[in-house]
Amino acid sequence: MRISGSKIEKSMPFLFILPCMIILLALTIFPLIYSLWLSFNSWELAMGFPRKFIGLGNYVRMAQDARFWHSMMNMGKVLVFGVGSQFLLGLLLAVLLDRSFRGKRLISTLFLLPMMLAPVVVGCTWRQIYNYSYGPLNYILQGISLPAFDWLASPHLSLPSIIISDTWEWTPFFMVVLLAGLQSISPELREAASIDGASSWQIFYHVVLPLLKPVIIVAILIRMMDAFKLFDLVVLLTKGGPGGSSETIAYYNYLTGFKHFSMGYAAALSYIQLVVIIIIANIFLKFLTEEKG
Repeated sequence: MRISGSKIEKSMPFLFILPCMIILLALTIFPLIYSLWLSFNSWELAMGFPRKFIGLGNYVRMAQDARFWHSMMNMGKVLVFGVGSQFLLGLLLAVLLDRSFRGKRLISTLFLLPMMLAPVVVGCTWRQIYNYSYGPLNYILQGISLPAFDWLASPHLSLPSIIISDTWEWTPFFMVVLLAGLQSISPELREAASIDGASSWQIFYHVVLPLLKPVIIVAILIRMMDAFKLFDLVVLLTKGGPGGSSETIAYYNYLTGFKHFSMGYAAALSYIQLVVIIIIANIFLKFLTEEKG
């Protein structure tokens, strides 16, 4: 049976992308399906137990796991206070930079530096800043007659310290995105509102902010999805301590899988994280759809 030249030409694009599709399936789809199946199994590598199907046993265990709920609560604090602070500071910086002044490019570049640094560099830098004995933060506090704090060893300050470091690193992300949104708004709209007698605050609240709302929703969504996986700063600054006070769900999942080698439970934790991220994304996308509608 002979294949016509036209059929070969039509099938050529699919033949070219076939290797890419095979690699994609091998590196993404298969691990996703395998980890889902693994979440329904008990597999304790450290104890030498064989893999055993237990159905929803890992998820029932998770519902009764106080450490899991504590790490989720810490994660919620990071999302609310961390991402919230980053958004407010980023919006403030974007508004300040949305005007012409001397040295604007240099200042904008300096504000972007934290986001350009590797997370390891950010973590090591802030670890030195928070150092109890010779850190510059405690030095400044003592210089103004305030007591020094053991920022990373205090159960009350460890998580806020991580949030501050994360805010310093990722506020520029909001600044860049919101500044681009502000500069896409037509100046004629502001001029028209100004001619009608609106003050600067009224123009910002009633004209600029509603037009900026879709950009704000997308920026917060992207940042929350990324912040939910907060891991590097936790490892570099506190390792989840003291006493699990700064342990996030990503770090707890890491300990479960790579320290205690409870692979089935770690897979279940991963899928719960995925479900929570999907729920958050759907909520924000619903707001975005309603805004466009």
